Amino acid sequence: MSDQVTHFIGGVPVAEGATFATYDPVTGQPVRRVHEADRAIVDRAVAAARAALPGWAALPVAERAAWMRRLADAIEERFEELVAAEIADTGKSITQTRTLDIPRGAANFRSFAEIAAQRPESAFHLRDVLSYTVRRPLGVVAVIVPWNLPFLLATWKIGPSLVAGNTIVVKPSEHTPGSVAVLAEIAASVGLPPGVLNVVHGFGGGSTGQFLVEHPGVDAVTFTGESRTGSTIMKSVADRVKPVSFELGGKNAGLVFADADLDAAVEGSVRSVFTNGGQVCLCTERLYVERPVFEEFTTRLAERAGRLKFGRPADEDTTMMPMISAEHRDKVLSYYELAKDEGAEIRAGGGVPRFGDDRDGGYYVEPTVLTGLPRDSRVNREEIFGPVCHITPFDTEAEAVELANDSEYGLAATVWTSSLNRAHRVAQSLEAGLVWVNTWYLRDLRTPFGGVKLSGIGREGGTHSLDFYSEPTTITIKLEPGHD
Repeated sequence: MSDQVTHFIGGVPVAEGATFATYDPVTGQPVRRVHEADRAIVDRAVAAARAALPGWAALPVAERAAWMRRLADAIEERFEELVAAEIADTGKSITQTRTLDIPRGAANFRSFAEIAAQRPESAFHLRDVLSYTVRRPLGVVAVIVPWNLPFLLATWKIGPSLVAGNTIVVKPSEHTPGSVAVLAEIAASVGLPPGVLNVVHGFGGGSTGQFLVEHPGVDAVTFTGESRTGSTIMKSVADRVKPVSFELGGKNAGLVFADADLDAAVEGSVRSVFTNGGQVCLCTERLYVERPVFEEFTTRLAERAGRLKFGRPADEDTTMMPMISAEHRDKVLSYYELAKDEGAEIRAGGGVPRFGDDRDGGYYVEPTVLTGLPRDSRVNREEIFGPVCHITPFDTEAEAVELANDSEYGLAATVWTSSLNRAHRVAQSLEAGLVWVNTWYLRDLRTPFGGVKLSGIGREGGTHSLDFYSEPTTITIKLEPGHD
């Protein structure tokens, strides 16, 4: 794609507004210039979505589902271009981008197309009364996408919103505009009606994001990102009582029992702690390990952390990526220093790797394993969002559950055990929206996804997404005897 990223409004690119730079996380060098949407540009995007709404909403669900399949096909045709855009913005490995991020984008469109097309409507017939339900789109939806999985999470929201009959204005993260900009081009190339999908770029508070969520022409907001930002959005839309769907932060717990397959638990925890540089809302930052296997597990996890490879994105065996920005790198490093101040034992990592090449200007931190901190330490309470975990021993199942639930967050958890009874018992006791047993990040797109407490409001996935993006209307008809 071009080294300039434009807005996409009403089916055409719009190269207006001041520009800002994005940076390659691998080297710290500038990648491209991005146009920032001011209030006037946001007004135009919302107006385009509003103008397209009646025609799009009037299409039968089957026709909107067909459009989603066309988008999925076109994603696959421009697969390598999307891979390149995603890597340029995030610095993640080509292996992850090709096997997960971009394929999931196409899968999201196909999955929601099938779910919407096959979804039955409810009807109830009692004596001379017939009651049935129809669903209508919310209207114009603001879709605000995070930087950690920009294409995957954009399509995760765009797919169900569009197939439900809404028109949308998307704001990607200011760090990762590239792949969503390509998606806008794809939408135009397949002939998606102008104004159905609009994209504006910019920052959050005091900029594009704030102008978008506060806009009176926006009917609902879906957001994935920090809990603090979600709270700010919620306050800003409260006066208009706009529907919101939030998938927010996490301080996820993993429980390892002494009867677990330790090889699987170690390898699974390597994935759940360090995938995407720990920059996934589902990553594990708190591990609780039953005391008889605590030392062995900790030693093995620390050893595996030390063997993760800081290659370049194009190297297929790269297993560690940089942080998304200098600001985020500094935040993660501040927690490494805080851990030392709070008295942690650093079992692996804790600093910045050095390469002797241009990557020394990038945003890398070492994968880090900590022990020895009390449960009320800031490192054990606050979301870090980096490649780091703290490991604490426990003695009983009840203690493990209590430790895991002792958090303001409640997005995801993992349980490692060979006991079927314990697996069910513990999983149902954990205060989390998702619980994995003897695995991690295994997803069925039909199941509900979301968290409790500070981790969010609502659920995404399957019919749960469609429920958010549409409003039910119940129609009741009194049937009179006889004929007209």
